[in-house]
Amino acid sequence: MSGRLRLEVFGQDTNAAETVVIEAAAMEEARLASFEAGYAAGWEDAMAAQKEERSSVSADLARSLQALSFTYHEARAHVLAALQPLLVALVSRVLPGMARDNLAPIVAEALRPLAELAADTPVTIELNPAARPALEALLAGHPGPPVRLVEEPTLGEGQVYLRLGDREDHIDLDHVTDTIRAAVTGFFHPLEEIPQHG
Repeated sequence: MSGRLRLEVFGQDTNAAETVVIEAAAMEEARLASFEAGYAAGWEDAMAAQKEERSSVSADLARSLQALSFTYHEARAHVLAALQPLLVALVSRVLPGMARDNLAPIVAEALRPLAELAADTPVTIELNPAARPALEALLAGHPGPPVRLVEEPTLGEGQVYLRLGDREDHIDLDHVTDTIRAAVTGFFHPLEEIPQHG
């Protein structure tokens, strides 16, 4: 074989056949160039497809996360909206009663350090008249310093002042209850501004 390839060129004139001679090396070079061009085009197509697929997966993931986030926040808002009446009732009705019921034991606990300071000096307890019966009942059963109860109608049922000489302690369960109530109300206030989807 001579290394040359003879190809016949067919033109418009079918009788005149022209022979084109192509070197085998040139043909191999053309084949390699064609292969490289095809390979590069295939690589570019693959990279473009991968980029498009990655972009599509990212968009799907973003949509899924957004839907999940919306579902979570919507479910959370519904749960909190369902809990709101219960918690508001607790802080409005139950908590003040608990504060009233526990005022006497808290006062008794606060009297203990005062009793150590002056065993014979009377401790003045200033309180709301409604709180007096519970406190008297508790103090009757416990030995302690002499106590003088002074009714002050301007004090709330959960407020008490303990005085021994120039020392004064203040117990204010009404303030604690109001603070808790305000915190619960403030927590649910933003939920009322969020429109409910349904």
